[in-house]
Formats: sequence, C-alpha cells, structure tokens
Amino acid sequence: MSKCEEKKSGGGKWLYPFSLFFRIVGMALAVAAAAFMATASQCTVYADYGARPHTLTYSDFPPFVYLVVAVAIAATLEAVAIFLSVCKKGKGKKKATRVLMPLLGVLVPALLYTAAGAAFAAGWDIYYYWEPSGRRLSVCASAVGGRFCAQVHVAMWLALGAAVAVSLAEWAASRRCHRGGGGGGGACSDSDSDSDCESSCGHGCHCRH
Repeated sequence: MSKCEEKKSGGGKWLYPFSLFFRIVGMALAVAAAAFMATASQCTVYADYGARPHTLTYSDFPPFVYLVVAVAIAATLEAVAIFLSVCKKGKGKKKATRVLMPLLGVLVPALLYTAAGAAFAAGWDIYYYWEPSGRRLSVCASAVGGRFCAQVHVAMWLALGAAVAVSLAEWAASRRCHRGGGGGGGACSDSDSDSDCESSCGHGCHCRH
C-alpha cells in the first residue's frame, strides 16, 4: 500500500481528536491547578514565643508562586494552541500556525513540568521559616495546616496532570505530522486534512507519486 493510499484509508484520523481532547484537558487542569494554589490561604501559624500569628498563603513560598504564574501562562498559551487547531481558515492564521505551533509545543510542557517540579521540590511536608528567629515550623503537622497542605498538594498533582496531558497532545500532533508528511514526508490528503496537518505541526501535507 502506498503512502497516499495509507493516508486515505484514515488509519490516523483518531490522532486529531485525541490531540485536541488532551489539549483541552491540559488547559483545564492547568487552570484548576492555578485556582487551587492561589486560594490556598486558610492556615494561621502561631509562634510559641509570643509573636503575632501569621496567615499563610501560597505567596509565602516562591515555588508555589512560580506554579501559579507558570500554569496560568501555560493555560493561556494552550488556549491559543486549541484555537489554532480548531480554526482552519485564513491565510494569516496559516502563517501564525507555522510559527506558533512548534513554539507552543515546546513552551507549554516546559512551563507545566518546571512548575510541578518546583512545587514538589519544595517538599511534601511544607515548612514555614518564622522571621526574624528563623525557626522552622511544619505547617502540615499542625491541625490548622491540614486544609492548606491538602489544597497545595492537589494543585501540585493537577499541574503534573496538565503537563502529562499536554505531552500526550503533542505526541499525537507529532504523529499526525509524521503520518501526514509534515511538508515533504510523502503522504497525501484532501484539503481538510491539509488544514488539520498545518494545525498539528505548522506545515502542509503533500502527495507525491
């Protein structure tokens, strides 16, 4: 079977909805991760030497701040990728797709993985350093810190899940690009598949006999 016949048989048509589905899942998980982390502020810690109590928020921990910012940016960029994947009309859009899709395919997973990695590296048992004494207090060990830590932990896993989902979407997109020729790979398709392939990898599909 020639590559043109293989393409027309529709063996890889599942890759486009697969990729689109996981793009949407990744964006949703990223938004949820940012929301969970940004609202984690229900914990008040008390020092045993008479200092004023302090209500903890995610902003007291730089890795958690990075998670909120990074996943919010990633969700926005993934929304752009979804738009480019779905909308297939307009010469300007095709040019933007060729430039943006490869960039988004690298930048979004990088933001999500580094955000999740930074949050997990901060430690599962979250510690707060009380100034000016520098005493280390275990937030999760206290009863009042349970809800705060639980919310932070959920945000970590959501960010990691978003990274995995986006990676699966990019894998499917790269497979479609490979099967469709990616601008010189040798497979053939109709005009609709050409647009789909451009949305996947930023190049058109061509048929060569």
